[in-house]
Amino acid sequence: MNIIIVGCGRVGRSIAEQLNTEGHSITVIDESYEALEKISDSQNVMAIQGNGATYSVLKEAEIEDCDLLIAVTAADELNLYTCLLAKNAGVKSTIARVRNPEYISDVEVVKEDLKLTLAINPEYTCANEIARLVKFPGAIKISSFAKGMIDFIKIRLTEQTPIAGKKVADCASVLKGAVRIVFVERGGEFYIPNGDFILQANDMVSFVAPSGAAAKLLKSLGTISNKGRSVFILGGSKIGFYLAKILREAGVYVKIIEKDPSRCEELSEDLDGVMIINADAMDEDLLLSEHIDRADGVVCLMNTDEENLLASLYAKQVNPKAKIVTELGNLKFSSVVDTLPLDSIIRPKQLTGEYIIRYVRGMQNTVGNNVETMYKVNGDRAEALEFVVRERSAAVSVPLSKLNLKSDLQIVCISRGGKVITPGGNDTIEMGDRVIVITKHKGLSDLRDILR
Repeated sequence: MNIIIVGCGRVGRSIAEQLNTEGHSITVIDESYEALEKISDSQNVMAIQGNGATYSVLKEAEIEDCDLLIAVTAADELNLYTCLLAKNAGVKSTIARVRNPEYISDVEVVKEDLKLTLAINPEYTCANEIARLVKFPGAIKISSFAKGMIDFIKIRLTEQTPIAGKKVADCASVLKGAVRIVFVERGGEFYIPNGDFILQANDMVSFVAPSGAAAKLLKSLGTISNKGRSVFILGGSKIGFYLAKILREAGVYVKIIEKDPSRCEELSEDLDGVMIINADAMDEDLLLSEHIDRADGVVCLMNTDEENLLASLYAKQVNPKAKIVTELGNLKFSSVVDTLPLDSIIRPKQLTGEYIIRYVRGMQNTVGNNVETMYKVNGDRAEALEFVVRERSAAVSVPLSKLNLKSDLQIVCISRGGKVITPGGNDTIEMGDRVIVITKHKGLSDLRDILR
């Protein structure tokens, strides 16, 4: 596909990099020569310097041949106007980043008038992800599939975890119900385990389970603790604002520590029932005086990765039982970060890229059995994909044992009519099913792609 990305900041650059690896033709537009030079040096993209909200610049980017335009500049208004301009130029699909909380509900109302295909709010998406992690403190990461009916849950095994040292095939007595081990990450290596695979302490293991079984699973593994009743948010960013709002609505006591006085005033006006403290969250004495050592959860959302890492390590030291969530903007040095004693790491740029890639793959499919949800594992070394079966194909109504599936690919779950099925060889995929597939193959966009 021919894709134009307007805005080459951190989010735009991340999206361009991910879409480029998917094999698309990418053109990036930005007024900053330095930003364009940075991405041109590392990616095979066309770079155009100029204002992407002008028709002359879009024409230079060959807007008439564009399949999708993504506007992710720092200004919401500019993003919306650019999408409107692109639609009038004949572009079929447009995506705008809209970050201002005041615009979110309004955009949905006037979406059709703006000729906008999709509005994405990275901060709100990230806040929802963090809220799920606070709900399940024992999980490193949790993602929902099949409209919330199925969860992907990642945990780190310890010496005390009941399945550590066991073969995957021997874990059924602990993992009761429709629970399945699908991924294992160990020492920089990645595995889709078979029944003979032996689990070890320090492995990061991903499970698929019905959403109602997630809490029971974590409890059976000895990793669940009390749900977050009190949560510290270090940093009053947009993510912090959305997260505080979500948690308060769930009845959680929330305390935000933010050093910018004007931002504290804004948060106080918009957040009822949330304690706002104007102070430096890197002050150890202050954190202890506010009883961070008694909190159920600590979420680090400050301006730099270094601050978030240090604050997370400190919080873990003084409060080992708390759920610690760390925001990181830099996607590099993952191998180093993974060795640190951190609970959960959130990368907003990566989440935004995954969301858009899922949409792009949906545009690519030809028979209607497209990707609806995507979960990337170990960076982008593997994926869990949810396909919605809307039309017949060679994969439909055939026993799974007779399907010629690609290697390094498994069908791990089927959702049908409100029921979750852990499939065996005699099961089939039928119309209307939601099918969860795990694979090391990249770029699958249609259910037929699972076949050789």
